[in-house]
Amino acid sequence: MRTLIAALGALVILLSSAPLRADTAEDRFAAAGYFRVMARPDLQGGDSKLGFWNLYGRLLNEGPYGMLELRLALLKEDPTTNDAWTRVHARVEGGSVSNMDPGRGSLENFRVTQLYAQAGNILLENVTWQLGTLQYFFGDLGLYDFRPATVFFGTVGLSAKYREGPLEVLVGVGDAGFSLRGEEYSTILTGGATARMRFGNHFELGAGGQFYFEPEVEGNRFAPYNTPGIDYEDFVRGEVAESFLQENPGMEDFFPRPVATSSKSHKAIGYLGFGGFGPLIWNNIFVNFTKAHPENFTTEQYMGREYTIYINDFTDERYRLDIGTEMQLRLVPGLLDLNVAAWWGHHFDKDNNIVANDNDRTFMSTVARAQLYMTRTTHILAETSLARETSNNGNLYRAHYDSVFESTNGTGDPRGLQFGDLKTRKTWQGKIGWVLNPMGMGIYSRPSLRLLYGVQYSNQNNAFGNNFIDSLDDFNVFPNQEEHWHHLLALEAEAWF
Repeated sequence: MRTLIAALGALVILLSSAPLRADTAEDRFAAAGYFRVMARPDLQGGDSKLGFWNLYGRLLNEGPYGMLELRLALLKEDPTTNDAWTRVHARVEGGSVSNMDPGRGSLENFRVTQLYAQAGNILLENVTWQLGTLQYFFGDLGLYDFRPATVFFGTVGLSAKYREGPLEVLVGVGDAGFSLRGEEYSTILTGGATARMRFGNHFELGAGGQFYFEPEVEGNRFAPYNTPGIDYEDFVRGEVAESFLQENPGMEDFFPRPVATSSKSHKAIGYLGFGGFGPLIWNNIFVNFTKAHPENFTTEQYMGREYTIYINDFTDERYRLDIGTEMQLRLVPGLLDLNVAAWWGHHFDKDNNIVANDNDRTFMSTVARAQLYMTRTTHILAETSLARETSNNGNLYRAHYDSVFESTNGTGDPRGLQFGDLKTRKTWQGKIGWVLNPMGMGIYSRPSLRLLYGVQYSNQNNAFGNNFIDSLDDFNVFPNQEEHWHHLLALEAEAWF
């Protein structure tokens, strides 16, 4: 990895000697990128983020980030002909900048996320072939920095995209094993397709899907297996080995052997876009229904021995339904723009009806951002968000530092499978500040220099990243604090280049 990053760095230096303009027919090399940097003093012991995640809007809830994308045209494309063309792409990105986060800008926090070759008008006219990484999406929810309608994320393989007039069709096949399994690689075959149709300048409609299959491979310890005869509650408690040996004393060498199986998962996506009517610039609506791919195994330590528990059957019924929309409005041309977004999700696990966790929850959120243009380059930004997250299997959140004593339906239970005294977390955020946009007006005009104040209120105690100690032990020298409000002052810069 270090060698590859060093090689890409050398390529960047070489490219920097050439003009980095918008891509034209004369350009052979092109480079583009993105960065986000900030200083956010957190005087409440937090991690310099206003809340836990982007459900409350990406603004002040994301850390530093950098991305560089390179493109080399080996055989230039001429859009006026059907001649063959080819080019290669590489992208390096990561979320660490020196002195802004615990990673301190180390290159270990960056990786090559995209590397592929494209070729067009070979074998078939109006078809672009892509070999390498295949990620494709219909668009984003910019206020959340979220792409619900995505296929081939983490897939390496071959795709073909046909484009003729308003119609675009994509078909791809590949392997997602390294993406889903990492060092515990097992082949996960995948295939999928999308289609998008544009109706003039005012409507777009898209749909697609993807299927994953992990075959049964006897003898491969990273292939799908099940450990027979185990109880789901023992699995979530991490007590499978303990229960087995309590029922079968002295049978350590006869722990149930795994049984080979196969794994399947899938997703379906949809997209509707429309705009260009009165104050409505554009509105995106995305839908994503996913059956998550099953997990492989977990390990337990008991009586000085390690036991491997294969859990395909306990993790193969996890579903996610996400619906998101974002509307861009020009309320007063040249004076006031407004973006409004909403995100609803229902995540459920048919194997689990006893444990409160993030696999069984329903959430909803709305974010609104207004930008007032004092001058062409000097703006005032104001944003507000409201979110509600509900656990479907009991209490998952703590309203107070001592809520552990009320974690199971109002009573303390150290063996309970609930976490706190709240089933629902409610969070409000507000942000306001001064923005300098050298490129002019627009909520997404970049580069953007911002001085912001942000505030959050949550019914959960300490609902932001922190290093507080939750222990209620009398000898804890770092006593618990109760905080429902969180404040941040931020100086930020964000740019595409």
